[in-house]
Amino acid sequence: MSKKRWITLGVILIVVIIAIAVMTRSHPETDKEITKCIGENSVLYTQLGCHACELQEDLFGENYQYLNTIDCFFKQEACIEKEIRATPTWIIKGEKYVGVKSIEELKELTGC
Repeated sequence: MSKKRWITLGVILIVVIIAIAVMTRSHPETDKEITKCIGENSVLYTQLGCHACELQEDLFGENYQYLNTIDCFFKQEACIEKEIRATPTWIIKGEKYVGVKSIEELKELTGC
């Protein structure tokens, strides 16, 4: 193999390694007090096995425990009563917000 091909291969390998590192790094955890405020002003409906729910949980890291959550897998009646058709679904001030929400969105929606 020529020197030029080795250099090209090396550059491609470095780019791939950097891309993998960026895509797999965890999201920074939210501040505990912000998470508590969001939890006090919302309800998060999730479901066991829901990939999007796992992504939402990852945004909060260890502070996820401070959110007000209901798992529709275990509490189906509660979800049927609130007409939850997809997860994750946030209920904030009586309004439904379906899908993964950023911390900034949730801070704005809850007033935290």
